[in-house]
Amino acid sequence: MRRMGEPAQTPFKTTGSEWLLPVSEYLGFPLDQVNFLACQLFALTSAFCFRLYLSPAHVSPLVRHFVAALLGIGFLVFCFGWYSSHILAVVVANYLIIIKADLNNVHRYSMVISMGYLTACQVSRVFIFNYGIPSTDFSGPLMIVTQKLTTLAFQLHDGMCKKTEQLTQEQKLMAINVRPSLIEYLSYNLNFLSVLVGPCSNYKEYIDFIEGRHIMLRSNLLSLQTAVCHKLLVCAGCMLFFLTVTRSLPIKYNVDPDFVSQASFLTRLTYAFFSIQAARPKFYFAWTLADAVNNAAGYGFLGMDEHGKPSWDLISNLNIIGIETATSFKTFIDNWNIRTGIWLKTVCYDRAPKHRLALTFILSALWHGVYPGYYFTFLTAIPITIAARAIRRSIRHYFLGSRVMKLGYDILTWAATQLAICYTVMPFLLLAVNYTIVYYRYVIPRFNQIILLLQLSPLKTTTIVR
Repeated sequence: MRRMGEPAQTPFKTTGSEWLLPVSEYLGFPLDQVNFLACQLFALTSAFCFRLYLSPAHVSPLVRHFVAALLGIGFLVFCFGWYSSHILAVVVANYLIIIKADLNNVHRYSMVISMGYLTACQVSRVFIFNYGIPSTDFSGPLMIVTQKLTTLAFQLHDGMCKKTEQLTQEQKLMAINVRPSLIEYLSYNLNFLSVLVGPCSNYKEYIDFIEGRHIMLRSNLLSLQTAVCHKLLVCAGCMLFFLTVTRSLPIKYNVDPDFVSQASFLTRLTYAFFSIQAARPKFYFAWTLADAVNNAAGYGFLGMDEHGKPSWDLISNLNIIGIETATSFKTFIDNWNIRTGIWLKTVCYDRAPKHRLALTFILSALWHGVYPGYYFTFLTAIPITIAARAIRRSIRHYFLGSRVMKLGYDILTWAATQLAICYTVMPFLLLAVNYTIVYYRYVIPRFNQIILLLQLSPLKTTTIVR
């Protein structure tokens, strides 16, 4: 799928609605992205109406489930046309597993079916359709649905097949003790609040929201409009940044033959840093808008933060300040695509008997798709994370004696984290093997030289890999 705002090089083929094609042509944005934005803006308006006119005080949970699912399915059909049948098919297949299969194995069956179908769709896009020729890409919603299907299956298995003492505290809270009805299942997986871009929430929390218990347990709704307005302002800022900065710093220029052959290493590294920074706002925009949509419906109140202020970040997918100021690779990951990180922890990290970190990164790579760049990124992240853990435990306490030393440590580790991100994340954005090899050929050797030189100093060695 082309990046937002890129001019069309070939005729765009879509299976979704073409009603907004004149808007797409006028603005110069790909039609699939115009359809997506239109649906999310409509979802925002619908969310306010859903909260005001279809609140639990006015209608039954059945009506709320039905409307949420119907709108979500409508969005899928509008954006993807007959491609939406792939998403509906895997949802129905998993419901049959839940009501027919042995509950002792329901989580395994769901993981195999959901991830298998997702991978098959992604393989066809990459290898059959040559890295995704211009056409509607439905893999995003399918990835979100995969998270929800497997999360529910694991939590159902926890609630109906495991003893209480076998569960962690978090697993106890989210365990499901009754099979969901069909309308509950469809509403959870396909509701209009999250069907296009997420986030993935826990089934019990979603049901509490639909049935009104979410409001009673987290009754502070006075700050809702403030939270939504704040997040919409963030979206506007991200869009402005994209239109003024991101489009002038294309990622693929990092592997442009003239640039990599003529520019100095410092110039290439600087461009890599700023182009990666500039690539983030499009993710910030999509995830923050999705968060605002959920908040507008009254979903997402977390409670009071450490300052005693209401927080609407229960299902937020990112912490922008945490990302931009991260002083370790782990901190960056923990604040980026948060709900996906929670999903990986729920279905893999907390349950794997051994090699938990490696298996979690491999599952993450497989969930993202089969583009080779994903595997370069996530496999590289494994040793970086392991090294960072060990070094943090070994030396960080030496720098906590004074504010000056702590500040110096934070600055050095922030710089080291940015180098690590340039090292690992670029293949994720470049996707293809040939681009990744060019980047590694011209940038990685110098990285290795820097790391080798820094090994002369214990202090600097620790900061480069934290």
